[in-house]
Amino acid sequence: MKKPRLVVIGNGMAGIRTLEELLKLQPDMYEITVFGAEPHPNYNRILLSPVLAGEQAFKDIILNPLSWYEENGIRLHVGKEVVKIDRIRRRVIAADGTEAEYDRLLVATGSEPFILPVPGKDLQGVISYRDIHDTRTMIDTAQVKKSAVVIGGGLLGLEAANGLKLRGMDVTVVHLAGWLLERQLDPTAGQMLEKSLTERGLKFRLNTSTTELVGNPDGEVTAVRFSDGDEVPADLVVMAAGIRPNTRLAQEAGIHCNRGIVVNDTLQTYDPRVYAVGECVSHRGIAYGLVAPLFEQAKVCANHLATFGIGIYKGSVASTKLKVTGIDLFSAGDFMGGEGTEEVVLSDPSDGLYKKLVLQGDKLVGACLYGDTGDGGWYFRLIKDGTPVDEFRDQLMFGENAIGDAGTGGQDRIAKMADGDEVCGCNGVCKGTIVKAVREQGLFTVDEVKKHTKAASSCGSCTGLVEQILMNCLGSSFQETPKTKAVCGCTDLSHGEVRKAIREHHLVTHAQAYEKMGWRTPNGCATCRPAVNYYMLSTWPREAADDPQSRFINERAHANIQKDGTFSVVPQMKGGVTNPSELRRIADVADKYEIPMVKVTGGQRIDLLGVKKEDLVDVWRDLGMKSGHAYGKSIRTVKTCVGSEFCRFGTQNSTQMGIELETMLANMWSPHKVKLAVSGCPRNCAESGIKDVGIIAVDSGWEIHVGGNGGIKTEVAQFLAKVKTGDEVKELVGAFLQLYREEAYYLDRTVHYIARVGLDYVRQKVIEDAGNRRALFERLLYALEGLPDPWAERVRQAQPPREYTRLRPDRRIAAVLED
Repeated sequence: MKKPRLVVIGNGMAGIRTLEELLKLQPDMYEITVFGAEPHPNYNRILLSPVLAGEQAFKDIILNPLSWYEENGIRLHVGKEVVKIDRIRRRVIAADGTEAEYDRLLVATGSEPFILPVPGKDLQGVISYRDIHDTRTMIDTAQVKKSAVVIGGGLLGLEAANGLKLRGMDVTVVHLAGWLLERQLDPTAGQMLEKSLTERGLKFRLNTSTTELVGNPDGEVTAVRFSDGDEVPADLVVMAAGIRPNTRLAQEAGIHCNRGIVVNDTLQTYDPRVYAVGECVSHRGIAYGLVAPLFEQAKVCANHLATFGIGIYKGSVASTKLKVTGIDLFSAGDFMGGEGTEEVVLSDPSDGLYKKLVLQGDKLVGACLYGDTGDGGWYFRLIKDGTPVDEFRDQLMFGENAIGDAGTGGQDRIAKMADGDEVCGCNGVCKGTIVKAVREQGLFTVDEVKKHTKAASSCGSCTGLVEQILMNCLGSSFQETPKTKAVCGCTDLSHGEVRKAIREHHLVTHAQAYEKMGWRTPNGCATCRPAVNYYMLSTWPREAADDPQSRFINERAHANIQKDGTFSVVPQMKGGVTNPSELRRIADVADKYEIPMVKVTGGQRIDLLGVKKEDLVDVWRDLGMKSGHAYGKSIRTVKTCVGSEFCRFGTQNSTQMGIELETMLANMWSPHKVKLAVSGCPRNCAESGIKDVGIIAVDSGWEIHVGGNGGIKTEVAQFLAKVKTGDEVKELVGAFLQLYREEAYYLDRTVHYIARVGLDYVRQKVIEDAGNRRALFERLLYALEGLPDPWAERVRQAQPPREYTRLRPDRRIAAVLED
């Protein structure tokens, strides 16, 4: 029986994605022909910016090589532009006369760049930015010319400008609006982006209208003239002022168009034999220019081409990320707000951090993030799913990990995700698809996941999430590769490679580190700076220069910021033990500074909540107690029970052991927070079984357990060893923590470190190799010797740093990166 004929006009991402989805459902249903105007197989247009910036080659962004078309029996016509659709005879005709008859037609002609109708627009050196040809033109021009003007401060314009600057050109961005990315960012975030890009050497002319492109007698562009009479030199002008749906073919064929080819919820046009997807489409009056909605359309369209008839496309909620290395921004939904909405704002401009959440009733309807976009995917899911947020509204600003015990690690986020939750917005890949592929196809690396599912193969912003899913599925079998475990967009180096470079090249300052390791951005970013700072401090104690501005705000201020901008102060009480004098001082300080809440913590400490930022240093001075480090990536508390000293069931003096451990580990920085507990008997009243290090007393000595976590996803600590004496406990615990300090990736909890390297590895390094254990312990003691108490150090300073000055209110403000 002869197969029906399916012809696809357009060899881009939307049309070919539809075929991929169709082949999954009905691999042998159609005889398929594809026409592509470009002389290339299907490639990832999202990654043209990294190609322009020199970060990737064109071959790296090919999505479907020629062999893919052959393997799937698809007849591909490259470099053949279709010029006519004959709906009566049901055929399409290319410019060279090639014809193909169809029973079903899929139009995926994409969009066309908007070229400003100004004098000089046809001069040599004036181009758009839509395809690999434009990209190569820019690369070639940058080798021989000096100055470039990019007209348009939108996503494509900024990506073009950044790439040309990296290629060595002097670049000016001209934008009609008052701030950059006005469709994706609010004014505050737009201004922060402008500041970051200006620091990279880009120039900007905002609120500026172009009136003429000036040329020389040879017909080459030489300058851009503005409405105020000014002009700037330009050897290259890139028009990136917007796009328009490419509807010419459809209109000439009599298919109804209105700001795009009009389709219904099945992606069918007014001609039932003709479907359309992508940027050429108008669905419910909206034409989408981002890839995620196009892939959603492709899935529904394929469902109907396969005659399943159950898919419905209801429109998309779009989210935005900028593909400029080292700059993190995200927006989704109605981030500008308006009548009937409420805005929650977090702003710390000096650290390049801004978050705005827009709520309507009990729903999050918009988000705009700059500098810290780690929770962008979570916010997007809340917006897309219409999830009520009332129950955790007061923690919403602080991210997904704040809902419960904040900051407990990426694996908790993965555990909470449902199989249907989207991981890769660009390609519409959900968690369940990735997990199924990992288990059924035997995948071990992110590159393999990309190949089999396409997750993380487009803009790359979900790579970290894909990696965490892999780690969750595979544990220590997960195979890391440098490109998939890059510390951030500033480098291709993995955390392990950065640690190795710092150790081998004896790097002790940020400037040395970034120069030696070839950082793309000279000053790093909010993601890499804290990690590099920690790696240098832990590798070269007493030599590396601690940079306070490379720490999170809590660590800079040495107190935990709360949602209203005040701080929480937790003084040290070793082993949870205090005395009447300390209690009197705490009470006096609470009265003097009108501290609204005094609370006992779960770690057996007293927490003073609601301390004003400008009062912190005075509070510490009047308390006269040491810092409890309840705010840092550091030793937190050593929780104890009363043990044999008072309890009739106690077998060892757990309280004293807790005091000795906390004394030994005072002021210890680590990849993440570290909590310890000592229980005086197997009844485990101190909850030692869910701590990073748990010590449990037995009749014959002490059992040591590691890798516990009492956060959102409780992890039970694993048995490491049994010892007889307190000195053995301290040496073994110290050796384990030093191994963790030296080898864990920044922001990994002990449970994640152990999952990566395996408990057998830890036992070999800490238990079986006595010499190595002793060396680790000695390195820990050396690193901790003489470290000052941070509160006392601040009290001694004549003038407190800017961290202790009041933040200017901006609606609701909280300057925090994470707990």
